[in-house]
Amino acid sequence: MRYDVFNGDADGICALHQLRLAEPAPEARLVTGVKRDITLLSRIAELTGCSITVLDVSLDSNRSALDRLLQAGNSILYVDHHYAGIIPENNNLYARIDYSADQCTSLIVNTLLSGRFSKWAICGAFGDNLHAPATQMGSSLGLGEDELARLREVGELINYNGYGATLEDLHFHPAHLYRSLGEFEDPLDFHAASETLPRLRDGFREDMAQALGVKAAAGGGTNRVYFFPTTPWARRVAGLFSNLKSRELVDTAHAVLIANADTTFQVSVRAPLTNRRDADALCRTFPTGGGRAAAAGINRLPADMVDTFLSAFNAMYP
Repeated sequence: MRYDVFNGDADGICALHQLRLAEPAPEARLVTGVKRDITLLSRIAELTGCSITVLDVSLDSNRSALDRLLQAGNSILYVDHHYAGIIPENNNLYARIDYSADQCTSLIVNTLLSGRFSKWAICGAFGDNLHAPATQMGSSLGLGEDELARLREVGELINYNGYGATLEDLHFHPAHLYRSLGEFEDPLDFHAASETLPRLRDGFREDMAQALGVKAAAGGGTNRVYFFPTTPWARRVAGLFSNLKSRELVDTAHAVLIANADTTFQVSVRAPLTNRRDADALCRTFPTGGGRAAAAGINRLPADMVDTFLSAFNAMYP
């Protein structure tokens, strides 16, 4: 039995789509969830003798389940760009992990496939706010500004769909959105013919209009901090709002805090685009935190730790 385990954002979806265009596996069972649902291997930790592909989720966050799966004789391909810690040495594991600030899983898969489906890698990179590498790759392919704009919209809208506290917050289940890519080898064809993108486009415009009405709060120092309410639109648009603001002021760090129903806060952090470092290190110092150097988050920051977080955030990016 085959299993495809992937983050429900643009990077995870576009990475898997590239792999399955190269090596179809219609029988594979899909394991995914909202973008912040990253301990996905725990769902299948009891499998034995299976072939498992894991994309765009932190190895360090899935270490216990990964160790059990390897000991049970499962063969695992693991491709990712988040902090991994020590990578297990096991003949059943083939890991390609690169957490450089200018990498994402879609770009790593593109290298593994020798650029066979580079346009989908560009979409994944745009979705992960890696606009410079995405644009550079597009230029090397001879793509024009209009084509790059359409690839960017595909990546950003797929990424937008992944944000939410629960699957009910999303417009589409990530597995459904992945399947909607179908046999499209060219994301420009997907952009023209997709039945899912119009709904995502409308939802994004409505959500972003509300987000843009939120003003930066005091306490950010030279950086910008935003507090969002406990609403589905806030949870859906927080990631792309953070990316948008980071491109407005490239020397500035950004944080968005969304009130959870249990008095904790969901936090999104973006390091300055000119200094894409240590967002993951910052967030890992708090409970439920993690991510990558340029962009990271905390799922449930206790309310009594907000001031501590803001102090650490401003100290990290003075």
